[in-house]
Amino acid sequence: MLKKKSSWHDGQAVDTLIGAQVVLHGDLQFSGGLVVEGRIHGRVFAAPGQPATLTLGEAGLIEGVVDVPVVIVNGRIEGDVRATERVELAPRARVSGNIHYKVVEMRAGALLVGQLMHLAEGEPAQAAAPVPAQLDALPEAANA
Repeated sequence: MLKKKSSWHDGQAVDTLIGAQVVLHGDLQFSGGLVVEGRIHGRVFAAPGQPATLTLGEAGLIEGVVDVPVVIVNGRIEGDVRATERVELAPRARVSGNIHYKVVEMRAGALLVGQLMHLAEGEPAQAAAPVPAQLDALPEAANA
């Protein structure tokens, strides 16, 4: 039996949906399309060498590092973002952290508390995982 993929607002394929009532504690690795309407407390990253798109809805919250080729934000991210292809900040996007990008689109109303840093050609496709000492310094580690 063939599995038909759902579609999201702008025609993006959706393989995984984290609903508004879901709270996830821990790291999440994925490929394909991921839509987050709930909350994730941990690192969100793409499987190495796989296409991946993260769409964070208005009600969505990620507290942790995001390392995904394509990132579309209309919710809140508290942590650094690394988008090796493209990052889009929609009107209700709120990002507290630095954004590393190749291509960026920021709509009126989006808020960034941090720095935009362009990724030069030849930089590694994915950032290294934070070491335990770095994890202890993150706000969510202090609240755990």
